Amino acid sequence: MLRTHHRLLAAASASLLVVGLAACGGTTKDSASNSGAAGQPGASADPNAAIKTGLKIAYLPKQLNNPYSDVETGGGKVAVGELKGEYKLVGPNDASASSQVSYINTLIQQQQDVIVVAANDPNAVCPSLNQARQAGIKVVSFDSDASKDCRDAFINQATTQGIGESLVKMASELAGGEGEIAVLSATPNATNQNAWIEVMKKELAKPEYAKLKLVKTAYGNDDDQKSFQEAQGLLQSYPNLKVIVSPTTVGIAAASRYVSSSNYKGKVAITGLGLPNQMREYVKDGTVKKFALWNPADIGYLAAFAGASLASGKITGKEGEKFTAGKLGEYTIGKDGEIVLGPPTEFTAENIDKFNF
Repeated sequence: MLRTHHRLLAAASASLLVVGLAACGGTTKDSASNSGAAGQPGASADPNAAIKTGLKIAYLPKQLNNPYSDVETGGGKVAVGELKGEYKLVGPNDASASSQVSYINTLIQQQQDVIVVAANDPNAVCPSLNQARQAGIKVVSFDSDASKDCRDAFINQATTQGIGESLVKMASELAGGEGEIAVLSATPNATNQNAWIEVMKKELAKPEYAKLKLVKTAYGNDDDQKSFQEAQGLLQSYPNLKVIVSPTTVGIAAASRYVSSSNYKGKVAITGLGLPNQMREYVKDGTVKKFALWNPADIGYLAAFAGASLASGKITGKEGEKFTAGKLGEYTIGKDGEIVLGPPTEFTAENIDKFNF
């Protein structure tokens, strides 16, 4: 985790950048239209409002050229096309905490209608996101949440509890109910990863998992080579390790690649969250028995419809509001503006060929 003073520096830098943009003039939309923060007193929804056409919807994933993020934003592009809007994709090549701030500031200057962001750090992006909201831009976080105080809605893949429980259940089954397990995560500050790991720890404290021991949480920073090296390090440091659980598509693929060509194949199981197309060869060669995921394209798709509904005044982000998301149907906004896509799917050799993403 980054130290507090690093976050403060990132926040201060974001504020200075936005002040500079504002000084240039002509960088805000109708700020009066955002006088009440979404989901807060002062904002009102019109469920019968028509979805506006021509909306400028920008996607800012955790990093570009990440297979998982590419699928997510691809779903967003499809949805923006259906909404007759203007799709834009920007982002950093690394998943560091403050790498997204400059992109948000540029999107403000470009007067986007909606920013859809997967936060690398829940707090580092907040000053800039709130500047965007003050400029009349709606902010939807997806996949990895920003602080609830600086976005209008959050698209969650599945419930945090459900994902954490699923990860522990798969690990337990693969370990035969006992032994050492390790986690290979993304970045130390990834909101979703940390939330799932916390649920895993609570699950592992239950009597039914008393014989399982979490020995280490390693971080591959969603970088293929670093994740590969971290997997190698885990196996060398813990010779009795039975399962590596990687709740990140980059990590699970890298760990699987290492184990598939090592003496650990057949001895150490790999599971977690992965893309079927990326994991197919490791399932077919017996390295991976089971893993899980939702359809990431649907996350990006749902985020576009939520953003368009916010920008059109159909919803504000308040709990209980409803909106329709194209082919996915109707959704109801939950507590703190959370919108849950649905439960994850478990993939095995028996069903993996039915999926293509």
